[in-house]
Amino acid sequence: MSDPEPPTKTTGVNTPTWPTQPTYSNLGEVRAHLLPSKPCRPRTPEPPLAHPQPLPPPLPKKTLTRTQSLPTHKAPSPSPVQSGQHRKPLLGSLSVDESRAGDQRVEPARPPAELPFCSLDTELGLSLHDLHRPEAVHAALEARQLEGLRVVHARLHARLLGGRPGPCRPGHGFRLLDSSPCLESGDALYYRLVRADEEAWHLLAAKVPKPGAEEPHPWGLELQALLAPHFNLQGLCGLVPEGTLPEMSWRGPVALATEVPELTVAQWLVEAGTQPPMKFTRAVALLLLQLSMALEHLEAQGAALAELRPENLLLMSPRGCGATGPPRLLLADFGRVHPCPQGPLGAHARQLSSLLRKLLGPRKPLATPLAVGLEHLAVQLARVRPSAAQTRCALQVLLWGPEQELRGRRAQLGPWLLVRRALLVLHLAERAVGGEVPHLEDWLCCEYLAQATEASLDLALELLWD
Repeated sequence: MSDPEPPTKTTGVNTPTWPTQPTYSNLGEVRAHLLPSKPCRPRTPEPPLAHPQPLPPPLPKKTLTRTQSLPTHKAPSPSPVQSGQHRKPLLGSLSVDESRAGDQRVEPARPPAELPFCSLDTELGLSLHDLHRPEAVHAALEARQLEGLRVVHARLHARLLGGRPGPCRPGHGFRLLDSSPCLESGDALYYRLVRADEEAWHLLAAKVPKPGAEEPHPWGLELQALLAPHFNLQGLCGLVPEGTLPEMSWRGPVALATEVPELTVAQWLVEAGTQPPMKFTRAVALLLLQLSMALEHLEAQGAALAELRPENLLLMSPRGCGATGPPRLLLADFGRVHPCPQGPLGAHARQLSSLLRKLLGPRKPLATPLAVGLEHLAVQLARVRPSAAQTRCALQVLLWGPEQELRGRRAQLGPWLLVRRALLVLHLAERAVGGEVPHLEDWLCCEYLAQATEASLDLALELLWD
C-alpha cells in the first residue's frame, strides 16, 4: 500500500465586514456613563488625616489590536487576487502583549477576494446572439457535457489505478506473509509478500511457475515487461532476488506482480453458479467486456494470445470501489502471447465465442435482451470474426444500450447519446451526494459513453443484429 493522497485544498469562507469601525475605550469610562446616578447620602464627618494620601493615577486607556480578519475604517484596498498579489493566510488571534512583543506595526486588513462566478453563456462560450439559436445552444451543451464526462472518467481511472507500486530497487526489503500460496492458477502459484523501504510498503504477489508447466514464450514475457500499465493486464514491478526468502521452496528469482489475485475465472464460475440468473448473466457480460479490453490492447501491439483458459484469467477486488460491484479481471497468461505476422485483428474471436458459451453454461437462456444478445454474440463471433475492439463495442451496447430498435436509424443515435450521457451524470451526482463509493461498472459505463460515437454505435448494432 502506498501513502494516501494529500487532501485537496479548499477555499476559505469570506470574512464579515462592517460599514464603520467600532470605537473601543476604557471599560470604566463606559460604565460611568451607563450607570444611573444615585442620591447622595449624608456622611458623618471624619477627622482629617495627618498625612493626606496622594490620589492614585488614572487608569491607562486600553487599546485593542485587531487581527487581519477584521476590516478597518479606511477605504477598502484592492483585492489581493485582483491586484495580482499573493493572498496571505488568515492569522490566529493574538493578545495585546503578544502583538507588541513582535512587530509593532499591524498591517491593515484587506477585504476577502470574491468567489469566482461565471455566467452560463460565458461558460458555454455563447454570445447573446447564439442564445436565440437553438442549434448553437444544443451544440454547446453537448460539447460541455462530453467534456465533463471525460473528466469524470479520467478521475475514476486514476482512482482505480492509484497506489500502483514502482519498480524494485536495491534498498527494498521483502517479507513473506503466508507459507502457502494465496492462489493457484493454471500455470503459476501466487504468494503474498510485502515490499518495504523507508518511505512506504506495498502488498505484492510472487508469481512462481508451477512444476511441469509449459515453458513460457520469451517474446510474450518481454512484451509484458514493456507494456504501459493497463487496468486489465497483469503488471510486473521486478524480481524477488534469489536467497531473499530462504524459507520458500522455489529456486531462483521469481517475478513480482503488482496486483494480488484472489480467484480465477474457473473458480468464480463454480461459486457464481448459484447467483440469480439475471445477476449472473450481467456479471458474465462485464467479465467478457474487460477481457475484450485487454485483448484489444494486445492486438494494438501486434500480438495475440494462443489460448484463452479460464484458469489463467485472474480476478481481484478493484481498488477504491464498492465491494458489491463486479470484480476486476487480469490477463496474466503472457507466456502464451506471440506475435501475429498475418495481423492480430479477429485473432481472438473464435476463442471469445467458445469462452462465452462455456461461461453461460448449459442453463436455460433467459428471455431478457442481455441474455438473448449474448447468445447471438457468441454466434457472430465465430461467424464474422470481429476484432477485440468491435467485440468490446458490441458488449457495451448490450450492457447499456441502445436497443435493437435503433438499428439502421443513425439519425436517432445522436439524441440517444446526449440523453444517455445526461442520465449517467445525474446518476453519478446522486450517488456522490449520498456518500456512495463508485463501482467498477460506473467507470466502465463512463468510458463507453465518453468514447462512443454515432458511427461506432451503428457498427455495433449491425454486428449484433445482422
